[in-house]
Amino acid sequence: MSVHTIGEIVWVLGIIAWYIIRYPFERRGKRVPVVSSRRSASERVALAAALAGLAIVPGFYVATGIPKAADYPAHLWAVVLGAAVFCLAMWVFRRTHKQLGRNWSITLEIRQKHELICAGPYALVRHPMYTSFMLMGLAQAFLLSNWVAGLAGLVGFGVLFFLRVDKEERMMLDVFGPEYRAYMDKTKRIIPYLY
Repeated sequence: MSVHTIGEIVWVLGIIAWYIIRYPFERRGKRVPVVSSRRSASERVALAAALAGLAIVPGFYVATGIPKAADYPAHLWAVVLGAAVFCLAMWVFRRTHKQLGRNWSITLEIRQKHELICAGPYALVRHPMYTSFMLMGLAQAFLLSNWVAGLAGLVGFGVLFFLRVDKEERMMLDVFGPEYRAYMDKTKRIIPYLY
């Protein structure tokens, strides 16, 4: 089996793990009433870009090999590093979901009895879910030795992050006011101690 194929298999397993982690929270989330929603056209674009970059484009590549012209030689060190980064991404993703519990939502929503979460991964960064997506995109770049499919995850994450994070923080400020402002002063957005 080639290194290229191993990278693709690891990526597929990572996406399966992502879905297995997310699914029960999606089901539970539907049972908690939404009291405020900030859904918008730009959010739909952001979510579509993330899905395309982290799943659809690379999934199409893994299934078909297209675009073959963008392939480059795969290296074992890159696949090992990509696998480690994907594992880290899934660990952060799982911890984030567990910490949010009933507050979790795929869109910009405030749920009934919503609480400000500042523990677990939220003690280090305000948006660890975005951190996990950034790590997934980085892992994808190492695992898929194709310029288009490999980098699509980082592009998708970037669109999601930059179209959405300011709106999310405004929503949290509107709901939690000074408490969220104090939390913002103590934490970085997605990279502990840096940004």
